[in-house]
Amino acid sequence: RLTDPNSGEILFEGRDLTKLKKEEIRRERKNIQIVFQDPFGSLNPQMTVGELFMEPLRKHRCGSGQEIRKQAAQMLETVRLSQRDAGKYPHEFSGGQRQRIAIGRALILRPKLIVCDEPVSALDVSIQAQILNLLMDLQDELGLTYLFITHDLSVVRHISNEIMVMYLGQ
Repeated sequence: RLTDPNSGEILFEGRDLTKLKKEEIRRERKNIQIVFQDPFGSLNPQMTVGELFMEPLRKHRCGSGQEIRKQAAQMLETVRLSQRDAGKYPHEFSGGQRQRIAIGRALILRPKLIVCDEPVSALDVSIQAQILNLLMDLQDELGLTYLFITHDLSVVRHISNEIMVMYLGQ
């Protein structure tokens, strides 16, 4: 519910998300995260990678300061970045590295569902493959579920278990 729908319902684990109160939505957001097409636009340029990873943990009160720092450090490894990257800002990374940061930020709360909105379309083909393979590895390691939005049929073939095709909103 980044935006409210005009009609219909959004069912997640049997609950209609359109009917939840503000506090219920806040709690539910921990279970559903998103990775956007443009990581540069979705990452706060004034925060370091470490801060970007720690912010959602603090907001959702997911441990003490030391535990939060440890989780952020572990997430760097999970998305195949270096510990020394924690002190860097988003503009200091390549597009593929920024997408890894966006994936790590989405994963940090251990969601049940990650919506991937064209997460590789802005990347070079070789980097696309690296990010897709990372997503597939993380899916196996962490038992993740993705709702993967793309226009690229080769990406669909590579990553999908089940496919839904939308045409004119249907």
